[in-house]
Amino acid sequence: MKVYGADICIDCRNYKVIQKARGFEAEYIDITEDTAKLREFLQMRDNDPIFDEVRAHSGIGIPLFVKEDGTKTFDINEAFSWIGQEPVKEEEIVEHRNSCGINGCK
Repeated sequence: MKVYGADICIDCRNYKVIQKARGFEAEYIDITEDTAKLREFLQMRDNDPIFDEVRAHSGIGIPLFVKEDGTKTFDINEAFSWIGQEPVKEEEIVEHRNSCGINGCK
C-alpha cells in the first residue's frame, strides 16, 4: 500500500503514529518532500474521479491510500482492511481536531 500525505496534515501525522506503533509496512510518500512527488500526486488529484468531491470543496485529498491494484480511498479503516489491520481505535489518535473524526475533514 502507498500512502500520499504531508506532515502539515493532522490526519497524515496521526496515520504515521499509528503505522509506527503497529509496525506494519507501507510506502509513505510525502508530497511536500520534492516537486516530483508533488507532481505525481497532483496528476492523480487533477484527473481521478475519487477527488471530485475533494476538489469541489477546495480540499487537498490527503491522506490518500492506494492499494497495490490501484484502488484508492481516503478512509483509513478501509485501507487498513486491505493489509489485514484492525480499525483505528480512538485511543490511537494522538492529535484531535474539534469537529473531525478518524477519517479526517475533506
